Amino acid sequence: MNDIDPEQARAALDSIGRARDHVAAEIGLPRSYWWILAAAWLVLGVIGAYGPAWAATVATIAFGVGHSIAASRLLEGRRRTAQLQVSREVADRRVPVVVVAMLLALVALTVAAALALDADGARHPQLWAAVFVAAVVGFGGPEILRTLRRRLGA
Repeated sequence: MNDIDPEQARAALDSIGRARDHVAAEIGLPRSYWWILAAAWLVLGVIGAYGPAWAATVATIAFGVGHSIAASRLLEGRRRTAQLQVSREVADRRVPVVVVAMLLALVALTVAAALALDADGARHPQLWAAVFVAAVVGFGGPEILRTLRRRLGA
């Protein structure tokens, strides 16, 4: 240890920092989470389009409860894959806040799309809005979360 000059020490610390940043970039939710979320979004759209109002209300509450149970373990983003579990020190505590904010934005997008489709005279606007948002969630969820985390520093 006594034979290390300051440049070598700096290079070693920089290497450690880059490795830590690489692992932190792996924080997120598994791809299956996003597809299950997209499928649930579609189910809510179908129930909203074809079911009675009480069924849509019950399904929405059940979705919220089910998501909170499932996401309580995943939402911290520390177990995105079976091969890697990130420590709490590496995982930013703001990841759950970013995910919840993203979900709220997706709900707002669903409502806005349904209102726009309804104003245009589309049949079953809530179903088509759900299809649109489910596609966004299923295909783009991980990338959207990664971008939001990077921009917000989470």
